Formats: sequence, C-alpha cells, structure tokens
Amino acid sequence: MALKIYGVLRSRATRNVWLAKELGIDFTVVPVIQGYRLPDAKAAGAPLNTESPAFRAINPNGQVPCIEDDGFVLCESLAINLYLAKKHGGPLAPKDAREEALMMQWALWAATDCEPRTLAIQYARGGKPEQRDEAAVKTAIDGLARPAAGLDSALQKGGGWLVGNRFTVADINAAEVWRYAQAAPELIDAHPPIKAWLAACQGRPAFKQMMEERAAEPM
Repeated sequence: MALKIYGVLRSRATRNVWLAKELGIDFTVVPVIQGYRLPDAKAAGAPLNTESPAFRAINPNGQVPCIEDDGFVLCESLAINLYLAKKHGGPLAPKDAREEALMMQWALWAATDCEPRTLAIQYARGGKPEQRDEAAVKTAIDGLARPAAGLDSALQKGGGWLVGNRFTVADINAAEVWRYAQAAPELIDAHPPIKAWLAACQGRPAFKQMMEERAAEPM
C-alpha cells in the first residue's frame, strides 16, 4: 500500500512531500485543508478538512500533516520525516545511533528554539501591508540571534550541512522551519552560512518540484 500523506502543501505537509520526493518512494497526497481556512468547516458539502469526522478518525488532534503507512498512523511533520528517512535508508537517513540522535536534536531545536519565531516573521510580513507588524518582526529576529549563531557554527563545521557532512533529513526539517524566516531578508543576509545552506537545500530538484505543486494548489 502506498504511503498516504494527509494535508495540503499550504501546510507543514511540504516537509513530508519534499522528503518523499527525495527518497523516490510511492506516495499519495490526500488533500485535507485546515478548517480555519473555510467559512464553515462543518457545513454539509465542505471539503475534507481538519474538522471533518472522517479526518478526526485518523488524527483526533485535528492537525495536518499526518501519514498512514501500511496501517501505521503518525502525526507531527518532523517526526514523520525522521521515521520515513530511517525506514527507507540511504544517504538522507542516519548511518548509526549517533547520527540518529543528532537528527532528533536538530528537529527538536528547530521546533522549539526556531519555529515560533520564524513563523512570527512570516505572519508579520506575509499579509497585506496594513497588517504587517514590524515590531513583531524585530522581536522575532532578536529572539533568533542565538539560534542563528549556533546554526552558523554548525554549518561551518559540517561542510555546509547539519549531520555527517552531507544533505540529510535533518537539513530538510530545519530548512523548512527557516524558510519562514526568509520573509526577513535582513536576518538571512546577516548570516552567510545560513543563506548558502538555504540556497543549497532549496536548489534541489525535489524541493523545486514540491514548491511548484504548492504554487499550483488552490488558495
């Protein structure tokens, strides 16, 4: 049975679709839109969404993405990627217990130290001009000073990558969190190692294909 990825590409499902494309595995995306994007998520005839009983039966938390892999259901985008990489192996996966621990470390770091702030940048800069909040952007950038310095150092020591001197699932997970921060080019430009790393990650064919599909997705 092919892997099923529940979600849409205007969600954190981008991470899982990018990795699946990198791995070259067979998968199907089951479109599940976020309920808050609909006028009435529970209305008759509403598209499958995070409030739909059919989806809540799969993920009672009501969040996307989640996957179903031969009957195994897993939620949380970063955990999904760690699972898929380890299952399918290859250079994107950990080669030993130490690399596995480092990949978990970077996933937790991205989720806790970075994502609340990188998302704040995207939200504060991504809307209409009258909705932008430069004070919030400054607060987020200030809060990312320490994580950015640590990321710079790790990339310099790792030959431009986070684990094993090669592109791995750790880079996908962290780069997708840092993609939100690209709404603040002044932050990215101040950190050349991060800027080069993002360019290398986002220059990969699998990422470009995923983003093309995201752009074509209905709003």
